[in-house]
Amino acid sequence: MNVTPSPQTNAASVSATLNAWFTENARDLPWRRDGFGAWGILVSEFMLQQTPVNRVIPRLEEWLARWPTPASLAAVPPSEAVRAWSSLGYPRRALWLHAAAVQITELHGGVVPFDLDDLLALTGIGDYTARAVATFAYGYRHPIVDTNTRRVIARAIAGAGEPSPPSRGRDLEAMGTLLPQSAQEAALFNAAIMELGAVVCTSRSPHCDVCPIRNVCAWRAADYPEYTGTRKAVQKKFEGSDRQVRGLIMAELRSTHRSVTDAELDMLWPDSVQLRRALASLLADGLAMRAQGGYTLPV
Repeated sequence: MNVTPSPQTNAASVSATLNAWFTENARDLPWRRDGFGAWGILVSEFMLQQTPVNRVIPRLEEWLARWPTPASLAAVPPSEAVRAWSSLGYPRRALWLHAAAVQITELHGGVVPFDLDDLLALTGIGDYTARAVATFAYGYRHPIVDTNTRRVIARAIAGAGEPSPPSRGRDLEAMGTLLPQSAQEAALFNAAIMELGAVVCTSRSPHCDVCPIRNVCAWRAADYPEYTGTRKAVQKKFEGSDRQVRGLIMAELRSTHRSVTDAELDMLWPDSVQLRRALASLLADGLAMRAQGGYTLPV
């Protein structure tokens, strides 16, 4: 992503304006409330990966009511985590979160670590999640980059309608250029720019007329040029895909505490080759296991 600031863009002005806007307009989300805690923030970040906020909130509340600490989750079999994950999608995240809870319990005394290297060593935690936990839970000054952040920077700073494919080094450098020096203001700005991308500078229909930084937006100043750069690969349709078949099998396994037979699985999908391929991938991922003449969630 070319992130050379346009002449009318001032980093301090952008961050101050967005922080003021966010303070007045931020959505009331559970993980933004005082006292939510590092474990709650960690769980929310796992759930929010590729899942809309409105689907996450009720599942998050149920999850934290049942497992309010890493140790409480670590004490149950991973099958319970997968079962509670329900319809959030990408159920490997449930296995990873359970594994991370075990590691936090055994290696960190049940306390979510604050150091980036310690966080990155936990199962299922990548650069974004590690930085989000360290910043939002513990107040450290780190640039955080997600899809919404990248879109806002591409438009407001680089003057492009869309961001180019992700590049960790370039993306962090671009965000770091805008980040306030104060750790508190930096944390606020990380949240503010993500919020702007989520509710105002949206992918398909940006609401430029109400954008708080519209007067310094390079894309707007250039009269919204069409994006002609490299695009990331588009995910295949869900309908009829192996992902859909995997979801059907997982729903069947979650619905009972006994083993599910091959005959029962055969009733889920007409294409037996695709069904067996999806089942094999679930077994390989550790989301299902052979047991008692059939298949169950991992135990």
